Amino acid sequence: MKSPGEFMEILAAFDLTQSYRGAAEVCGVSHNTVRSYVKAREAGAQAPIARQRGRITDPYLPQMESLVEQSRGKIRGDVVHGKLVALGYTGSIRTTRYVLAGLKSKYRAQNARVHRPWTVEPARWLQWDYGDGPVVDGVKTVLFVAWLAYSRFRIVIPLRDKTMPSVFAALDRSFRMIGGVPTYVLTDNERTITVDHVAGIPVRNPQIVAFARHYSTAVHTCMPADPASKGGVENAVKIAKADLVPKETNLRPEYASFLELEQACQVFMEDVNSKVHRATLEIPKDMLRLIERPKLHPVPAVPVTASFGQVRQVPPNTPMVTYEHSRYSVPHTLMGQRVWVRSTDTHVVIVHVGLYGPMEVARHQLTRPGVPAIIDAHFPPASAGALERVIRPTNKAEEEFLVLGAGAALWLKEAAAAGTNKIRHKMERATALAAMLGNDAVDQGLGAAAVHHRFTHEDLVSIITNTATGELAGDGNNTRHTVTDQGQWLSQGTGGWANFGTTNTTNTAEDSDTTDLEGATE
Repeated sequence: MKSPGEFMEILAAFDLTQSYRGAAEVCGVSHNTVRSYVKAREAGAQAPIARQRGRITDPYLPQMESLVEQSRGKIRGDVVHGKLVALGYTGSIRTTRYVLAGLKSKYRAQNARVHRPWTVEPARWLQWDYGDGPVVDGVKTVLFVAWLAYSRFRIVIPLRDKTMPSVFAALDRSFRMIGGVPTYVLTDNERTITVDHVAGIPVRNPQIVAFARHYSTAVHTCMPADPASKGGVENAVKIAKADLVPKETNLRPEYASFLELEQACQVFMEDVNSKVHRATLEIPKDMLRLIERPKLHPVPAVPVTASFGQVRQVPPNTPMVTYEHSRYSVPHTLMGQRVWVRSTDTHVVIVHVGLYGPMEVARHQLTRPGVPAIIDAHFPPASAGALERVIRPTNKAEEEFLVLGAGAALWLKEAAAAGTNKIRHKMERATALAAMLGNDAVDQGLGAAAVHHRFTHEDLVSIITNTATGELAGDGNNTRHTVTDQGQWLSQGTGGWANFGTTNTTNTAEDSDTTDLEGATE
């Protein structure tokens, strides 16, 4: 059947050529088609319609339509063909597939889900969802992603897990970040929110009901397995994972600690909320500040803490708390403050409620009584203690000795550790010697004496005397050389090993020893 445009072209070609075959060659159709169109025009009738021939599948169309309806358009062509053959169908599977494709296309067109644009009011809806976070310290994290539907303001908070206390803490922090509580909160049908479905009606978790009552909001859930009902936050999760989870595409390195992940989330939020959104053509944080925040409900001053665990007071001088007869460390900045402690199957979780809401501050492996669980980062840099004393002079003599320099301080530490006798007397003699020879020379000698553990006054004088120039410090005219008599030493000499590994080692060594002995005898 020709279209109206082709019909007019055929008639125009006939008017030009006045020949059926000529018009047919111009339009690329049969001359019989041209004749039928011209005869219909002369008779004042409509253009003839091509006759529709029946298909071999026509007797089975009701059965095929029923199968498509029952399967919601998911049934395969080979399955339909097998059922039709059992009913006496003699056509090919190719014809079956062709007809079935048309029926399925018609079914999808009639049953397609129509999305109506969502016109949301300010301060009405907050959506949240979860995404798989990066692995930090060998543990997989969770990204809590929230999204204000009107201003498109996004919040990303890293979590250790998706337990009820973690979700409550993340929601409280989200409310405090945006500066208020929206009317409705929408999320998935997690067990923390919905415990069951009865006749399609979600049964709420009693704890989330108490949470919603505390914050004067209403928690709703989307249809099961229907991400389209909260597509805004689904897209926010996808963008957050693409940027924050280390991959080859974003070239982001692995996170060394959970604190680094939190800082990366802060940078990400500042970045995405400061750019013009393509849907609103506005900056999200500006829309939140100017339009949405004034209409949000106030956030309660006291957050929900019932699910955070047992209350503990951190001592004012030790950042440790006791839970189940065991001790666990917390950041030293929390000393004197109140925290909440709870346990899971394998960990102890410690939460602190600060200016920005509840926040997990520590997570330890379960330990037994008597073995404290300590994280080094919870303590400030170690100060000098019993194992490393700080030198503090207590009288004038000690001050005069220590003012010589670092060598004097090192000598005092090493001499005291070696149990040297009459240390104060030797310090006074070193100070007197420095008055004659200079502080630098004596301080250098004291440092060398400390390194070699030589703590007598004569050792100090000997070290100062045998300087690199061989001169007595402070005397430029007299030169004294000290020759050590090796015969007084009990240790064996090493001269015999000087030529070890060379040719005729034994003979050379023997000749050398003989010559030395003869020279000594003479």
